[in-house]
Amino acid sequence: MQPPAADYHTRLQRYRSDHEALERIDARLAGARLVAFGVALVLAFLAARSVVTAWWLAAPVTAFLILAVWHDRVIRQKQRAAALVEFYERGLARIEDRWAGTGSTGDAFRDDHHPYATDLDLFGRASLFELLCLARSGGGEAALAGWLKEPADPPEIAARQQAVRELTPALDFREDLAVAGAAARGHTDVTTLVHWATEPPVFRSHLRAIAASLTTLTLVALVWMLRTDEATPFLLALGTQAAFAFPLERRARTVLHGADGPARSLVALAPTLARLERERFAAPRLSALSGRITGGREPATAAVSHLRRLVERHDWQHNPFFAPIGLLLLWGTHVALALDVWRRTHGPRVAGWVDAVGEFEALSSLAAYAFEHPADPFPVILASATDGARTPACFDAEALGHPLLPAASMVRNDVRLVGGTRLLLVSGSNMSGKSTLLRSVGINAVLAQMGAPVRAAALRVSPLRVGATLRIQDSLQEGRSRFYAEITRVRELADLARGDVPLLFLLDELFHGTNSHDRQAGAAGVLRSLIDRGAIGLVTTHDLALTSMAGALGTAAVNVHFEDVFEDGEIHFDYRMKPGPVARSNALALMRAVGLDVED
Repeated sequence: MQPPAADYHTRLQRYRSDHEALERIDARLAGARLVAFGVALVLAFLAARSVVTAWWLAAPVTAFLILAVWHDRVIRQKQRAAALVEFYERGLARIEDRWAGTGSTGDAFRDDHHPYATDLDLFGRASLFELLCLARSGGGEAALAGWLKEPADPPEIAARQQAVRELTPALDFREDLAVAGAAARGHTDVTTLVHWATEPPVFRSHLRAIAASLTTLTLVALVWMLRTDEATPFLLALGTQAAFAFPLERRARTVLHGADGPARSLVALAPTLARLERERFAAPRLSALSGRITGGREPATAAVSHLRRLVERHDWQHNPFFAPIGLLLLWGTHVALALDVWRRTHGPRVAGWVDAVGEFEALSSLAAYAFEHPADPFPVILASATDGARTPACFDAEALGHPLLPAASMVRNDVRLVGGTRLLLVSGSNMSGKSTLLRSVGINAVLAQMGAPVRAAALRVSPLRVGATLRIQDSLQEGRSRFYAEITRVRELADLARGDVPLLFLLDELFHGTNSHDRQAGAAGVLRSLIDRGAIGLVTTHDLALTSMAGALGTAAVNVHFEDVFEDGEIHFDYRMKPGPVARSNALALMRAVGLDVED
């Protein structure tokens, strides 16, 4: 297998060439259609003046129809090529670390009250969501966001890892999903769709048979009237139809208009459903998802095609030429009753279809990440205790890095929170790498527990709840200071630590918004409480006085630090974590370097 970038470059060049060739064919066919149309107009004018017979129109009209069909096919091929050019351009951007701002940001899933989503840059521009997300549908984006915000248990993680491993080399499959999903982008309101599909029926089931019988009688009476000039049976049949339809009119209108948006959402998903129906999978998770789509009385695509035809028949009512016929045949009532039957028959499966598509897109997103970053391994997830006892917390990483940082500038560090080591107290100056280390630990814990590869040489991790205070802010609207927001979040983390799953806490400059005495006393008390509850974590500080807490917390706490060097008026960092507390500070030197008049 060639490297991912080389594979992407090869395919990108091919699809660019295809797109350019199809653009040329598109332009020629458009010109040919215009010529055929012009010739037909000229011949029609001449035929109207009896210069030529109408048969002369056959050739240009036939040519125009053939060209229209051919042109439509070329346009679809060109759209596919354009979608694949975009697919591989974005893929190369991710591989080459220039992806920020090129994908979906997931802003709709932001939650400032979540215990770690904002702190770890899970959503927004240049976020983990943007890096990972290949989903086109709303359900796919929601599934991926849910996995980022809620850790899975070990069996679920194992199932996702197995599915991702199978999908990782399936580049042609991801191509097809990208093209098929283009129709669903921005057109799948999952909540409205599932709500519509699961609403109780509006009509009783026997009404459809009655409506069909009345319309049949009306047509028979119409034929009788045309043959005998006897209008009475026809008028009686029309009156009976009207008496039947009038009480149902309001409900029928509600059904017809209520189905329009959800049906279009399902039709937008149809190409993706069709592609998934054709694929066969080995991983149990993928097979189970495929079964949701192909199982039941008929496959999902057949059911969706039936729904699309019903909606199209409703649209016929808006045609002024068909409207009188529709009125005669109770067309709207029949379509409304058929839509109600469709929902009764297939509605309970719609949520399964939407969830299956969403999960396939989420798994394909993780598979693309695995394909594009072959050096990133899957972590080892430590199994939960079988006797119901808590699994001891563990986060044991070798050469841990941050996946959102460019590979060329990223610095890796070993992070070991295992055995007797429960806390790393990280000291150093501002910008030295302390907060980045915390984010590296947190974001890799998130990746590990969603079933994705991690940015490390190796990682062993137990089930963990993650909580962080890296982006705590004050709130003018809520009348909260930063310190109050911080202690509120710390209290939430303390509550999480009491749960069945151990807490991984990431506390940045703990309680730096208060005086030194209260800060030391409060920090020592909180950390001791968290460790006693089985939590593990990291705490950063640039206050050298706080490094003494490691001794007060016993062997569970270990001091580590990041160094900086101030030379020739510039500060330099190596971002390498070293044992022990930081020995000095360059803050005064940095103040002088920017022109502040300070003394020792």
